[in-house]
Amino acid sequence: MLTTKLIHPDIISALSYCGHGSKILIGDGNYPIDQKSNPEAIRVYLGVTPGLPTVTDVLKALHSVCEFEKAEVMTPGDGSTPEIFAEFEKELGLPLEKLGRYEYYDMCMKDDIYLAISTGEKRVFSNIVLTVGCA
Repeated sequence: MLTTKLIHPDIISALSYCGHGSKILIGDGNYPIDQKSNPEAIRVYLGVTPGLPTVTDVLKALHSVCEFEKAEVMTPGDGSTPEIFAEFEKELGLPLEKLGRYEYYDMCMKDDIYLAISTGEKRVFSNIVLTVGCA
């Protein structure tokens, strides 16, 4: 039996193939994973009900087994800062790189997005792309 916080077999398998610089997208329940992520990425659909699991639940589980060197988020067009950004920064201990909506979508379509995870998160602008760091 696994004794880590992360026990999802598909996610653990995908992480084992990631290396330094690989990217992981965690999308909220509104993010169009099928249309706006690398077509070759491994896709995992975790949304069970609206709100479960949250992006932060998944982030914490991933962070328990993997270090990240960079985090990128999509910012609202009105210049506001979603509350969840503070949660991301607290968990990761990293500043967030902020991208506009279409710039973010373009980044998520690139080949270096290896894993795309869809959640049940209801908060908008709760998407994050994580770059795998060194062990």
